Amino acid sequence: MITQMKKYTFLVFHRDYDRLLEQLRALGVVHVTLKQEGMADDESLQESLNRQAEVQRLLRQGAPDQLLQERQAVEERIQATRQEADRMRIWGNFSRERMQQLSEAGYTLSFYTCPKQKYEEPFGIIVAEQGSTCYFVHVNHGEPVSLPDYCQPQTLNEKSSADLEKDIDGLQGLLAAADARIEAWQKTQISVLERELEDLRHQIDWKRVNLSTDSLAEGSLRLMEGFCPIDQVEALNAMLDQEQVYYEAVDPAKEDQTPIKLRNNWFVRLFEPLTGMYGWPNYNEFDPTPILGPFFLLFFAMCIGDCGYGLMLTLIGYLIYKGKLKIEMFDGLGGIIMALGVGSTIVGYLMGTFFGINLFQAAWFPEGAKAIMLNQLGDGTTGKIGEYDVMMVLAILIGVVHLILAMTIKAISYTRRDGFKATVSTWGWLLLIVGGIATMIVSMLFSLPTDVTKWTLIGIGAVSALGIFVFNTPGRNPLINIGAGLWDTYGMTTGLLGDVLSYIRLYALGLAGGMLGAAFNQLGTQVFGDTPGIGSWVGFILIVTFGHVLNLLMACLGAFVHPLRLSFVEYFKNAGYEGSGKLYQPFKK
Repeated sequence: MITQMKKYTFLVFHRDYDRLLEQLRALGVVHVTLKQEGMADDESLQESLNRQAEVQRLLRQGAPDQLLQERQAVEERIQATRQEADRMRIWGNFSRERMQQLSEAGYTLSFYTCPKQKYEEPFGIIVAEQGSTCYFVHVNHGEPVSLPDYCQPQTLNEKSSADLEKDIDGLQGLLAAADARIEAWQKTQISVLERELEDLRHQIDWKRVNLSTDSLAEGSLRLMEGFCPIDQVEALNAMLDQEQVYYEAVDPAKEDQTPIKLRNNWFVRLFEPLTGMYGWPNYNEFDPTPILGPFFLLFFAMCIGDCGYGLMLTLIGYLIYKGKLKIEMFDGLGGIIMALGVGSTIVGYLMGTFFGINLFQAAWFPEGAKAIMLNQLGDGTTGKIGEYDVMMVLAILIGVVHLILAMTIKAISYTRRDGFKATVSTWGWLLLIVGGIATMIVSMLFSLPTDVTKWTLIGIGAVSALGIFVFNTPGRNPLINIGAGLWDTYGMTTGLLGDVLSYIRLYALGLAGGMLGAAFNQLGTQVFGDTPGIGSWVGFILIVTFGHVLNLLMACLGAFVHPLRLSFVEYFKNAGYEGSGKLYQPFKK
């Protein structure tokens, strides 16, 4: 739900302005209306913003550029030296002094590589063979000897691989010293920067409020606007009356950029980050979270489709929530992961799958526990309705309910915002779809006479047609209305059909995850064999563990993306949700 707001206008003498701001910031309930005019031209504000960005960058990096560059330079030297040591290792730990002595005695040592199959004895002394390459030393005394072109000359480092390893040990000491300097900087500066960042935020907020306040009567009066939640109005009014500030409190107008403050229970609040991913509602819109949350949970659970995976998600969510498991990208999301895990456990059990095992077909699973599984539904408890799986039919039915709910919300919210006359067509489509479906269901359940069903459908169709084709835009030429209604019919028919079919993905993803889990179980069972030994046990555990972890990760990815798409595209489109609002951010310390 969206909390009601009051729009305030404050008029204060310029000498009392700073004191009023201090009082407002101390109370912390007023969202001041900020104006963009003059923000970019104010040098003081821009300096504070630049410094804020610099402090945030330093805190994010964990050290100044100079210290990080020094450390990076040492790391690059270690990497280059290690590569050179690896290259030289194949030539052995030679002595440069002995090579110099041989050179003084008239012997020249040249180093080459060539393909192993082309090496011939006169080329020199083989040092090593690696793969298809031969490494050799050519010793010459007197005139140089020419070797074939496929013998590639090599340049050796002044140091052997052993000497280079010693250099790496020295560089590791430099790296440790660089890390120590960074750690010392962090111990002394991080807390200082965090306090500075907090001060900068206060300064920036203060300056923005100042720049958003109008000066009147040659600067002697200051005029400011803001919004306050309805449940905080009493405290704000008491403070303003005590300070003898002139103010006016009214209900926000339609054209006002009123901030929104969501007010939901603990369960719905878990899903508010999903709403924020698309965009927060406008003040005159509905809060989609109470609908988005339960349906997203249901969609996610259907895509996972395995109660074993649900139990794993519940455990992971609990460990994150309790701080026992630290995963930065999931920080603060332990509650929603637990909720998704519990939902997946329940739906997975109803679908009869546990880590890829079909519980409904398992002889060891109690028959009484199978009674509520969805495989019991359908023709002769086959898990099928006609030729279609129960889960496929269920996915489509859930999609129909989801879209009807979206259209109902759209009709109500548009009527509240624009009036009934402007939404006649929307109500016409809602009556046609909901009325038609309801009539058919009642007719089948209660065996209504054919004539009653026929005339009820005709009546619904006639009333709907008037709203869709004739009165869709009151006051306009009826012929133009009919044309607009025909175009709307084409768009609605093709769009709704595609939207409903989109929900089949819930069935497909759950089916794919279950089949892949069963495949890993079967592969592990084949490795296990009839007479398992230690190797069979190890292979079975590795295959099953790796397979199910991989399957769980892929299932979670699909179970997040596709339900989010169904919510953001199919649902929000049919609900007329815009999501262009801004959150309530009070001016406070």
